[in-house]
Amino acid sequence: MSNVKKRASLFIKGLVAAILILGIGYTIYMNFFKEKEATAIDKSGLASNFTLKNLKGEEVKLEDYRGKGVLLNFWATYCPPCEKEMPYLESAYKDYKDKDIEVLAVDVGEPRIIVNQFVSKKELSFPVLLDWNADAVDSYEVNTLPVTFLINEKGEITERISGEMTEEKIRHCLKSIVPER
Repeated sequence: MSNVKKRASLFIKGLVAAILILGIGYTIYMNFFKEKEATAIDKSGLASNFTLKNLKGEEVKLEDYRGKGVLLNFWATYCPPCEKEMPYLESAYKDYKDKDIEVLAVDVGEPRIIVNQFVSKKELSFPVLLDWNADAVDSYEVNTLPVTFLINEKGEITERISGEMTEEKIRHCLKSIVPER
């Protein structure tokens, strides 16, 4: 094989490899790193409804909170950033609950007894919901914890926040979804 053919063959192999690497990189970026603003929105443009049980075993539907601002937080007891932000959520919730704001904390797949012990230890007063089958997690495309969605009184998602939030950030978020009077 001549030198020219070898170079052409190497060039084509390199080009194919580069295209494959770019394609794989793009796929990883789109699936794991790009913020998904349009997730969890149903066909009507509203936050996807779900029905989950609270710690008392009662069914709770997201749509029951229409007319209120909702901070929807996905978390787990084994998640250190989740544990760190829970007292901040509680403190802010106490200050904003009388302003038609609700905090809904959706635990991701843990047994009720573990979640109940955590909630008692942290003295949390906002509703804690259990997503044993990952229905809400799948609907909202939650891949990491914690993840928080801000939902206005119309039921529209206004923001998705990945990662731990400070108390200042939580208060800013709650202030942004206080229903207009």
